[in-house]
Amino acid sequence: MRLIWFRNDLRLSDNPALRHGCASDEPVAALFIISPTQWRQHKMAPIRQRFILAQVDELGRELAALGIQLHLLRVETFAEVPAALADLCRELGVTQLYANQAIELDEQRRDHAVTAALAEQEVSCHWLNGCCVLPPGRVLTGGREMFKVFTPFSRAWLKALDEDGFVIHRAPAPRGEPLPWQPLAERASVDEGIGELTPDPRWPVGEAEALRRLHAFLDQGVLDYGETRDFPALAGTSILSPYLAAGIVSPRQCVAALQQRLGGRPQSKAQPGFVWLNELIWREFYRHLLVLIPTLSMNRPFKPETAALPWSWDPDAFAAWCEGRTGYPIVDAAMRCLNATGWMHNRLRMIVASFLTKDLHIHWRLGEDYFMSQLIDGDLAANNGGWQWAAGTGADAAPYFRVFNPTTQGQRFDPQGEFIRTWVSELADLPATHVHQPHNWLRLKGRQDYPAPMVDHAVARVRAIEMFRDLEKQ
Repeated sequence: MRLIWFRNDLRLSDNPALRHGCASDEPVAALFIISPTQWRQHKMAPIRQRFILAQVDELGRELAALGIQLHLLRVETFAEVPAALADLCRELGVTQLYANQAIELDEQRRDHAVTAALAEQEVSCHWLNGCCVLPPGRVLTGGREMFKVFTPFSRAWLKALDEDGFVIHRAPAPRGEPLPWQPLAERASVDEGIGELTPDPRWPVGEAEALRRLHAFLDQGVLDYGETRDFPALAGTSILSPYLAAGIVSPRQCVAALQQRLGGRPQSKAQPGFVWLNELIWREFYRHLLVLIPTLSMNRPFKPETAALPWSWDPDAFAAWCEGRTGYPIVDAAMRCLNATGWMHNRLRMIVASFLTKDLHIHWRLGEDYFMSQLIDGDLAANNGGWQWAAGTGADAAPYFRVFNPTTQGQRFDPQGEFIRTWVSELADLPATHVHQPHNWLRLKGRQDYPAPMVDHAVARVRAIEMFRDLEKQ
């Protein structure tokens, strides 16, 4: 018996573990492990938990239709997984386990422990690359080291992809008669401690939905992506991040679909489609970094010296940021959108992260954790990479003297205030000429229903720059 262990790769197509596991005539079973306690320790957002479990339900039905039974184990923490998995393998008569490689430190430690535990009962473990187009360790410098800077990584990644190529593998053929599938909603043990299992209707699950979104974006938006991607009031992005984070669609499928749409793979910024491809390469870069520098999974900065920065931990200021009560309209709109929908536009992620770290001088770790607790696309590598970039502590981080001005960012990327008025109800009736700096207008109207700015940006900017300059002197 072969066992395929699904994790953040909840799809049938282009799934290396599933493909290799089904490559013989041996019987095949599948597994997904639900770990609510561990999920909470990793700050996984409830909306993301529901999204994942809804996709597991869909995956279970699809596997059952192929004659493959998806087993569900509820194991509260990673520490308990090796023993539970060993018991299941013994019960099923498993001789080989197939899974796609995890890149996060806790998950890697879990998988090493699983390998050791299963070796005792002569079960072979096969770990494959299902999370990256090119596996960590493939893209190297001339000195045969992994990259720590994005631009040379991007060039080397493109070259390596040209050399290696890749194939998108179809879902496996049926392996027997269809099997019954009991929906997760009917299993009392699944939702205990998790809550409502019903997914958010704004985020339908399924590989078909992920591919529909991918091809709709490639048909309608990819050529204009470079011009529209920074404007949150426009539908200018692919909105594929939740599906990539859960592995409902693979990054290889995205690259392959882009190539098919354009008739080839773009190689430079001057070519159509490259800006979006470069975002996929950024995703790869952050995942490779997580393997290269395990301490990134341990709340440590990429630049070790920045651990000495005198960050604030002010709970009241942090709460105002979380709740969208900063007095800066674009920041408040972005945070209220996140809290209501579980998603935030990438330009807004940069704006609010800069505001937390450079205007409020609050530690990026608090922001990173809060994002994970709210985002449907919460992904450690991308989230950590983005927060450290904004804070000035990470790889390719913005220079410490580059501090986003939240007012001018709003004026530039939401010029008519459409996004702001959608999410900040107090400002819904303001004219576009006042929506980015509403306080004088509100005062003239005798209104006090929107908070005054928490800080003076000009003063806060100087303080942020001084923090980093002082660090350089140490």
